[in-house]
Amino acid sequence: MARPNTYLAPLSLIFLAGSLVMLFFVILSAVTNTSPLKDTFFLRADTSGITGARSVTQWAYFYICGDGNTDCGRATPAAPLGWAWSGDPSSAPASVVGSHGGHTTSFYFYYMWRFGWVFYLIALVFSVLAFFAGFVACCGRLGSAIAGIVALTALFFHTIAVSMMTAVFVKLRNAFMADGRDASLGRYAFGFSWGSWTALLIATILFCVGIRGGGDGTYSGGRRWGRQRSVRSRRSYDMNGRRVKDDYS
Repeated sequence: MARPNTYLAPLSLIFLAGSLVMLFFVILSAVTNTSPLKDTFFLRADTSGITGARSVTQWAYFYICGDGNTDCGRATPAAPLGWAWSGDPSSAPASVVGSHGGHTTSFYFYYMWRFGWVFYLIALVFSVLAFFAGFVACCGRLGSAIAGIVALTALFFHTIAVSMMTAVFVKLRNAFMADGRDASLGRYAFGFSWGSWTALLIATILFCVGIRGGGDGTYSGGRRWGRQRSVRSRRSYDMNGRRVKDDYS
């Protein structure tokens, strides 16, 4: 009978690979004009009339772009959300503008976006490590334990990243809508983000099941082997009032 790790570890690797692909789609959004990267952004909002802003702004991972992820600025790590407009702009939602990022962004949006951005990268690093550790999981329970711990760490940071990013852009969308402007969340960015999180969660569970499953299979095999040997033991029976031993070995 095949060990549980024989099929659980490869299945975990498939889910981990899917999680990584979706996470890369989010991180590489707006890098090219090919689908789905050209359609991946966190928020799209009407920014017409705001000083120094485009008529429509889309916030991707590395870029702040115009409509359709075109007319993007330079790729910048964790660029302040307010870099979509000039410092001390007029007509921008008051709750979004503050003293951070060159007087473009409020304290909340500046730091929530920054930490969320960094946690995405941390989750990516640990997810890659978990993927390679998953090959070790094919060898037994110890490998499953190692891969499970690394995957659980990746899941921890991924949970923080996606939760923070969802919170900041839902609040940003609401700020634009409260100001009478059209705004909508990017279905691709958040679909990929939460889809990646779900796939990582399933992979982590499968690694943990592989730890327990591998032990049960080994123990059961030992008991079956023990029973087979017990059948080959000596038997005794009575014959004419005398005990006679017969060796069946």
